[in-house]
Amino acid sequence: MAPRLKEKYISDIKPKLKARFGIENDHACARLVKIVVNMGVNGAVENKARVEQAAKELGMITGQMPTIRKARVAISAFKLREGMPIGCAVTLRRDRMWECADRLISIVLPRIRDFRGVKDKLDGRGNYTLGLNEQTVFPEIELDKIDFTQGMDITFVTTASNDEQARFLLKEMGMPFQAAGTEDETKKKKKKKKSASSAAAAGHTATPAPAAAATATAKAE
Repeated sequence: MAPRLKEKYISDIKPKLKARFGIENDHACARLVKIVVNMGVNGAVENKARVEQAAKELGMITGQMPTIRKARVAISAFKLREGMPIGCAVTLRRDRMWECADRLISIVLPRIRDFRGVKDKLDGRGNYTLGLNEQTVFPEIELDKIDFTQGMDITFVTTASNDEQARFLLKEMGMPFQAAGTEDETKKKKKKKKSASSAAAAGHTATPAPAAAATATAKAE
């Protein structure tokens, strides 16, 4: 049985792409080619076992065994040697690609706390990358069995000739892009919260002033 999202693309999304952009040939429609999930493991230099653990968890998430990525150059300042394992990555195609995209959009992203949507900025060539801070948002990961939290980058590679077509494709697939102005509103709230915290801290620092004034009054009497 074909993945649900793939069937949706064939029956629903492709006709919309043709109508929206005036495409006549089915093969000219933008489509998803692959999904690349990459983990740069924090602390891999000090603890090599972290890379193996991250690879195991990434395999559980994607259903495909990842490859270990090694350092191409040595950097003495970071105690990094050439050939040292520092991360892992997996490339998904065909049915696994569609299934992973469906799980990410339908299950994983809504599990993120205070989720307000993802940014709609693409790379200018029809590809889109989003970052996750923790692997714990995936239901395949058991919280009591993880030793450390690990983020990842997920890249959607499409055949779109421009960002507009790719953005339309991803949006029709269900990608929850932020509404216009949401990012600015979030920044304003953070700035307001920071200002309130600073004001509270300043007020707390200034509390001894009334006591000093009371002491001066008592001496005057």
